[in-house]
Amino acid sequence: MCGIVGVVSQAPVNQLIYDALLLLQHRGQDAAGIVTQQGRKFFMHKAKGMVRDVFRTRNMRALPGNVGLGQVRYPTAGNAFSEEEAQPFYVNAPFGIVMVHNGNLTNAKVLKQELFQADHRHINTESDSEVLLNVLAHELERATRGASLKPADVFAAVRAVHRRIKGSYAVIALIAGHGLVAFRDPFGIRPLCFGRGDAGFMVASESVTLEGTGFEPVRDVQPGEALFVDASGQLHTEQCAENVRHHPCIFEYVYLARPDSVIDGISVYQARLNLGKTLAKRVVSTVPPSEIDVVIPIPESSRPSAMELAHLLGLTYREGFVKNRYVGRTFIMPGQSVRKKSVRQKLNVIASEFKGRNVLLVDDSIVRGTTSREIVQMARDAGARKVYMASAAPPVRYPNVYGIDMPTPQELVAHGRSVEEIRALIGCDALIYQDVDAMKQAVGSLNPSLAGFDASCFDGVYVTGDITPEHIASLNQGREQGVEDADDSSRLALPNLS
Repeated sequence: MCGIVGVVSQAPVNQLIYDALLLLQHRGQDAAGIVTQQGRKFFMHKAKGMVRDVFRTRNMRALPGNVGLGQVRYPTAGNAFSEEEAQPFYVNAPFGIVMVHNGNLTNAKVLKQELFQADHRHINTESDSEVLLNVLAHELERATRGASLKPADVFAAVRAVHRRIKGSYAVIALIAGHGLVAFRDPFGIRPLCFGRGDAGFMVASESVTLEGTGFEPVRDVQPGEALFVDASGQLHTEQCAENVRHHPCIFEYVYLARPDSVIDGISVYQARLNLGKTLAKRVVSTVPPSEIDVVIPIPESSRPSAMELAHLLGLTYREGFVKNRYVGRTFIMPGQSVRKKSVRQKLNVIASEFKGRNVLLVDDSIVRGTTSREIVQMARDAGARKVYMASAAPPVRYPNVYGIDMPTPQELVAHGRSVEEIRALIGCDALIYQDVDAMKQAVGSLNPSLAGFDASCFDGVYVTGDITPEHIASLNQGREQGVEDADDSSRLALPNLS
């Protein structure tokens, strides 16, 4: 999961891209980068850290030009993340191309060999995004064969990219002196939308980015579609993939996206309200509402679901946790010991809302179980008589290979365990999960035109059709040891969680 943005304007774009990245900060906290173009020259600054820490006044002054890209990143390859893997990435031929990418290629290892042996291109990092950039560059070179670049050449190159690469990808690239190209994988797994403003175009991961920077959202980029804004500011679009099937990642609606975004025609906020409605039915079948004194959300993504659940069951809704907004999301921190330590730094209880009460905690999802266990204990320490926990998402039982940082089964508390076993590990008095089909219906009812969802981490169905257990093992080669090393200290407190 990353956040990407691209802008073509008649005015300088450095501040605009910076503001856009602030609106996308929730999608990645490990690194940030901006590249701008003035004439045929690119100017780039990228580094580890949050947007506000990476860019200073001197950095912004060194980013001139009316065209540019930006990205906020979190890594999906374990703890081994070096600053050189921050995006944007650059390659000098043909033309000069810079690119940002959100997603994860599932055949990156094969492509890397092809690029070296057949395409004679060198990959200098472990990032699949650099692989993707070089595939795009090679196909642009083949499409133009030394001639000047036309929109038809751009679309021909994107068609070839779709044929070669597999996995999830939303891409924005600048071709020096020619324009901006953006495209999305044939399943539309990762989000991408575009809008118009008085001065030009913006392409971004979420609609809130467009609205928050003064651009009027036009629509989502369709699965397999490519957009090309040429040097004169003209927009060209073309469908560049065969066998297109629209299956956006359902975890965007559960957790990843901002609630004020609209992704593929679905309001994220309304999707979370709907998840609360269906979760309420599951709660009633497990714990009589008369045994629940108060419903308390675990900030922040679960709030809409918790409010709707409390309303439907006629229960009191209260805020019981105060969030420190200056601590990063624990879900996307690299080591479990770091995640565990950060929970109490991130959340503090309002003890009066717990003392002597039977409390129903509502979370958006339970992935590793580390945070849930700590929160249940915090509620007990605050005096709760009983602590029930409900998840607006089903059990996360399967690895995700499309760009969310939960690829190894050993990291998932629900993998190979029953709900009762998970409940015992977390330490709550009752554990209620959303049903998979109910989740899909709750979100899918908001846009019936969708073919379905990528819900692979819940149902084990990988929509790209190329994922096997052996493939997952290969993708995660070397990661398990990194996770094992990072989690040694947490195992003492959380036995059997990995």
